[in-house]
Amino acid sequence: MAGKDLTSGPVWKALARISAPMSLGIFAVLSVGVADAYFLGQLGGTPLAAIGFIFPVTATFASLAIGLSAGANATVSQSIGGSDAQETTARYAMHAFGLGVVMAATAALLVWATYPLLFRLIGAKSEVLGEIALYMPFWALSFPLLVSLMITNAIFRAYGSGTVSALLMVLAAVINIVLNPLLIFGWGPIPGLGTEGAAISSAVGRGAAAIIGIIYALRRGYLDFAVNIFKDLWESLGQLLRVGVPAALSNAINPAGMVLVTAAVATLGDAAVAGFGAATRVQSVALVPLLALSSGIGPVVGQNWGARSKDRARAAVRQSWLICLIYGALLGTALFLFGERIALAIAPGAEAGKFTQQYLTFVGWSLFGYGILVTANAAMNARSKALHSMSLSLGRIFLIYLPLAWAGVWLFGYTGILMAAIAANVFAALGALVAARAVGLFRSRHAVITEPARLVPT
Repeated sequence: MAGKDLTSGPVWKALARISAPMSLGIFAVLSVGVADAYFLGQLGGTPLAAIGFIFPVTATFASLAIGLSAGANATVSQSIGGSDAQETTARYAMHAFGLGVVMAATAALLVWATYPLLFRLIGAKSEVLGEIALYMPFWALSFPLLVSLMITNAIFRAYGSGTVSALLMVLAAVINIVLNPLLIFGWGPIPGLGTEGAAISSAVGRGAAAIIGIIYALRRGYLDFAVNIFKDLWESLGQLLRVGVPAALSNAINPAGMVLVTAAVATLGDAAVAGFGAATRVQSVALVPLLALSSGIGPVVGQNWGARSKDRARAAVRQSWLICLIYGALLGTALFLFGERIALAIAPGAEAGKFTQQYLTFVGWSLFGYGILVTANAAMNARSKALHSMSLSLGRIFLIYLPLAWAGVWLFGYTGILMAAIAANVFAALGALVAARAVGLFRSRHAVITEPARLVPT
């Protein structure tokens, strides 16, 4: 079968084969958010505050794509590990792709119809709402393209082709960032479109990368319109949804929670929202290696679980967590030392910069916990235990982060928000250990697992 075998050789090499190139790809994608903040920040605080509101909302809906990608990865990687016929694996991939397109189009219509009310409910004021209205219609238009790209990339990773997935992500980001200043500020005959220009840049980048990715997947046989797509359709869709829906909710919980945390921050004023939003975008870029690791562990666990090499799957989890601890210590140190310089570079003004600096220098020490959370969730999704990952994310946000954030902002102001973020990350790491043990991904080498190993039908 085409693709790379992740079931033999050193486990760390299998992780690195996917994660290393994905670091570049994820960094490229997340740098788009930083570029948006930088360019729109030149227009003033209102466009940047709008992006502060927009980012967690769009990330919540993008979690649909992440969840469906998790379902595609679990199905395809376990099929590969179980040595299914190429036609069977391609059929599962087509089912995932078709489901993603239909659900993305539905979600896009929902966003387009409801975004004015949604942003008013979370505290956006009239001037900020005007900027949001320039961005969201183009985001909705491009959302099916984003979902298509993400599911195709998940299929590439399931085959062990992390480099292809990363290159497509880089392509989308490069197009976006190159177009950003042209369309935001204008140049020659091109008018300056401001916030609307940022949205159009994203749509063009996503569309180009999605089209190229789909064509390449078809040529490699990873997607194949010639297969009998209706064979095992309902069973396959049921399996995709059993992983994809909880995984989507799991990934949506964090940005959805961030929307509500942002609402708490908004009680402190627009400068706090701008500073908090800038800090979380820097955090996203700083977490790139750990997010890449979460992209890499899914195919490794999926292929090995499908091949019944369960000790290798557990070893991948242990090694990924050790990486989270080491990188988290280095990251916390760097943000503590250079948080002020970073804040001065990205935040719009001294007041917002103070909020950005405080977040980076203190919350940075706890980010190892978030890395453990996302790698554990990816491993459990690949193990077809998406309900466990959803419960873990749900507990982090709604039992810890949100209650402490609202209580904290009332008692201690912005410091209370920081305390809540730190507590949420630390307790997430402890919860990940408990959940991974529950699904057999963190047991001793001699533990016996008697439940079925594979997601896909034989």
